[in-house]
Amino acid sequence: ERVKQLPETASPIGRALAYEEQYRLFEVASSNPDWEPVYLAAVVAANTSVRPVEVKHLQWRNVDLIDGMIRVTRSKNQSSHRVIPLNQSARKALATMRSRAEIMGFTNPEHYVWYARQWGRLDPTRPVKKWDTAWRNLRDKAGLPKLRFHDLRHTIVTELAEAGVPDHVMESISGHLSRRMLEHYSHVRIEAKREALDALDARRAAKFEEISSKSRAQ
Repeated sequence: ERVKQLPETASPIGRALAYEEQYRLFEVASSNPDWEPVYLAAVVAANTSVRPVEVKHLQWRNVDLIDGMIRVTRSKNQSSHRVIPLNQSARKALATMRSRAEIMGFTNPEHYVWYARQWGRLDPTRPVKKWDTAWRNLRDKAGLPKLRFHDLRHTIVTELAEAGVPDHVMESISGHLSRRMLEHYSHVRIEAKREALDALDARRAAKFEEISSKSRAQ
């Protein structure tokens, strides 16, 4: 009778951004050169579903800009290791990071795409730990004060679901725990992942253009 059940802690539900919120976030993020690294990381996350820990630990040996894909080899669990094709937006963001790396000479395969900075010293052999200040500033300016970086992942998965993308394709892109079993039985091909993300990119671009046109007309 002395035993009491511990209260269950519900996991926070991710937030999916509306198209208008996405447009505002990326417009604001791209307006400040100091925010460029976190802005480009957000673009990659919003177009690939990578988790914050996955994008921070991305190394150049895992990025293929020619064939347009990335390999996620560092995640919160091994079952989330996966290959994700890059749509146009994600590839452009990584190409920009590559140009920045070339200027600094940080292009060795083991160098991190988003590298550490401490006390003004840059270290490409270590991943960036956090970008809280830049992220907080840009999201506040965009009028999204409570937005988490992880919410970009929830946004893309929600959009894929709304577009009618099959569950097994979404699982393969997002790297849920059941991904390996799903891929074993359904034989998901890289082309299926690419088609899903390319469709997402095209639909989002159309929405952004519509929002931009309305803004110019006002």
